[in-house]
Amino acid sequence: MLFLKSMTIGLSIAAPVGPIGMLCIQRSLSRGFRYGFATGLGAACADAIYGLLGALGIAGIATALPGLSTVLKIAGGAFLLWLAFSIAREKPVAQDADAAVPRASTARAFLTTFGLTLSNPMTIIAFIGIFAALGPMATPSGAAGGSRWLTVGPMVAGVFAGSAAWWLCLSGASAALGKKMPTSFMHGIARASALVIGVFGAVQLIAGVRYLI
Repeated sequence: MLFLKSMTIGLSIAAPVGPIGMLCIQRSLSRGFRYGFATGLGAACADAIYGLLGALGIAGIATALPGLSTVLKIAGGAFLLWLAFSIAREKPVAQDADAAVPRASTARAFLTTFGLTLSNPMTIIAFIGIFAALGPMATPSGAAGGSRWLTVGPMVAGVFAGSAAWWLCLSGASAALGKKMPTSFMHGIARASALVIGVFGAVQLIAGVRYLI
């Protein structure tokens, strides 16, 4: 039961289409399923780490250090702007690109979204609230040793499974559509994705800078 609840949490946090979702769609359309799914897996792994911190009660440290949240907002916003610029300049590759994408590219896709998701302080705050709402089983601080991890383990695994399931569906559907779309249309989608991601980045960067003023 706890695994299923945590899986629902992972799915609900991953599902809203934000900058990571747009990035996954754009990469799946332009470079194929493996590249898009690697993008989603980076976010899923970051969600699992935040889920672990939330389950252990460590996540509260982030809310007690507003300076850390500010730095993360600025860094994440700047990275989103750079990513938007890169996407806008990128040309869609051939429609059989899924077989042509080297491992280095998929590893880079994984690492960019992994770091980007970790830089979003709102993710960890969301996990704090959701895990608190789950009840006593979600706050195993009173448990000791192996019994504590018997609770934490299914929670983290559930968060990862739910998040990964969403990215699997999103990247698979986007890659399937990409094979039927003309290159010019895919290029237009890439530009639109770059614009949306750039707006997200600008908003996050401005929000971070305002805390410094």
